[in-house]
Amino acid sequence: MLEAAILVIFPFCMLFAAISDMVSMTIANRVSVILVATFVAVAPFTGMGWETIGLHLAGGAAVLAVTFAMFAFGGMGGGDAKLLAATSVWMGFGILLLEYLVFGAVLGGLLTLVILKFRNSPVSTLAGRNIFLRHFADHKAGIPYGVALGVAGLLVYPDTPLMQWAMARLTGL
Repeated sequence: MLEAAILVIFPFCMLFAAISDMVSMTIANRVSVILVATFVAVAPFTGMGWETIGLHLAGGAAVLAVTFAMFAFGGMGGGDAKLLAATSVWMGFGILLLEYLVFGAVLGGLLTLVILKFRNSPVSTLAGRNIFLRHFADHKAGIPYGVALGVAGLLVYPDTPLMQWAMARLTGL
């Protein structure tokens, strides 16, 4: 049961956040709450020590402090800031967190370039009514970075301690 929660909840939240941001330009607070609550509820039962759990939470808190400042200065959306921090809790305070942040930044930059190119193409006028593409086509809309953050999270997720624990339990290693 614990393995199922680890294998399903994080990926589902990442996909939900990406699709939600793409369709509505919002990421529900419940996504971030579910991510943090699941980590806190599951981690102790995987043999993760309290010090390690504390470092994971510290990583999320550090990211939240930085992203909150970016949000306050208009450099980032609130949902993106909370999602980035909640996802960081699963990564921990280490190389995985750095990897996630780099992937998120690179994918976010590529997404921005693609959307800007798309908005200036003739195809964007046709896509303006499509529920999945309308914000990509809208010159007044922002960039749905939740898409990049969701993909970055899924790319790094297989190397997280909880995922490694779940796979070891399922494969008997």
